[in-house]
Amino acid sequence: MAPGIPAAMERPHFIGIGGAGMSGIAKILAQRGAKVAGSDAKESGTAEALRALGATVHIGHAAGHLADDASCVVVSSAIRADNPELLRAAELSVPVVHRSDALASLMGGLRAIAVAGTHGKTTTTSMLAVALTELNLDPSYAIGGDLAGPGTNAAHGEGAIFVAEADESDRSFQKYDPEVAIVLNVELDHHANYASMDEIYESFEAFTGKIVPGGTLVISADQAGAVELTERVRSLPSLNVVTYGESEAADVRVHKITPRGLTSEVTVVLNGKYLTFTVSVPGRHYALNAVAALAAGVALGVPAHNLASALGKYTGVKRRLQLKGEVAGVQVIDSYAHHPTEMTADLEAMRGAASEARLLVVFQPHLFSRTQELGTEMGQALALADASVVLDIYPAREDPIPGITSDLIIDAARAAGADVTAVHDKAAVPEVVAGMAKPGDLVLTMGAGDVTDLGPQILDHLSS
Repeated sequence: MAPGIPAAMERPHFIGIGGAGMSGIAKILAQRGAKVAGSDAKESGTAEALRALGATVHIGHAAGHLADDASCVVVSSAIRADNPELLRAAELSVPVVHRSDALASLMGGLRAIAVAGTHGKTTTTSMLAVALTELNLDPSYAIGGDLAGPGTNAAHGEGAIFVAEADESDRSFQKYDPEVAIVLNVELDHHANYASMDEIYESFEAFTGKIVPGGTLVISADQAGAVELTERVRSLPSLNVVTYGESEAADVRVHKITPRGLTSEVTVVLNGKYLTFTVSVPGRHYALNAVAALAAGVALGVPAHNLASALGKYTGVKRRLQLKGEVAGVQVIDSYAHHPTEMTADLEAMRGAASEARLLVVFQPHLFSRTQELGTEMGQALALADASVVLDIYPAREDPIPGITSDLIIDAARAAGADVTAVHDKAAVPEVVAGMAKPGDLVLTMGAGDVTDLGPQILDHLSS
């Protein structure tokens, strides 16, 4: 049976409870019986889901939202120091707990799988959660996105396994002690927290060093950053390293990936035997995520053929190439991709699925710092589309950087031969795109900000 409520988490208050990472922890604690409360900037389906579990969710941030008997305040790295609820916690001497520490406490006593990497964490974590649930292993899980199937980002299970997305952006993944860790790739990102690739490698080495003695690192044999990390950590004592990928040297070798419309058929060589299974989402990168999930489950002792079959039950995560609808012969799909590598992978997957159809992209850059460092590469990725609409930068937690605008991306895209239209008024985008789209086209809304809201609006304009 899974552990109960960790000490000091009986009456937690979450600042920003509606966030993907925060809400998952809050849901698990509520399901375990904790008296959960919190606040968020606006109403959402997540807030309603938390209330349905018995949580108290306030809209807006105010000192009075923090109950006097709160046992702790849970925060993420996005919460500013001047938040009124955080200031009130200091007045009341209520302990402040980082989201990662709260998640680590939930994993205590369980067989943890932590999924890390610059890209693909949410998908791979979700694949494992779905497959292990399908096999009646009743895992607990915490994911940075909502599953298309169960429709949630977290669950408390009675089984012995806990699957968690491990976030490298603020080094918080170094708090976990997994039995199995997955590293999908290692690239430079999160420029506000990492100044160089050396710092990235050091952070991933620290994460790998937290794997329990006798545990397993599952890591890509194809991606350059992952290969470098493998060389750095192979000598760690009591660490089993399992590589996966298309490299001939991979321990779990991908023999063939066969696209079949919006699915793929994958054949791997595992322990000298061929194993073929279906991945129910398009794209080579998602097929490789499934192979990583397979290798991790096998490392925990789950029979490979059972797990391979169960992985076929995964049907996607919201915002990861999620079909929003089809009107007038035009399909509208939503993508969370915001780093050039992710953008390229999703655009190539959609290009393969589109066949002879046109691919139109609505891209919203995410963060000034990321655009400053990777804007040229983002623009080059957009050259894979037939035409693109580029919005202004979504700032999220950042203040503007002088001179850094979406023009950096637009200029690079045009230099790469892309057809790009700049639209500064987000409200005008649905009409612009509806005017561009023709029957048979695929429209892809792309980015980590609120560009996702545009999909239904584009469908409405197409219908009218």
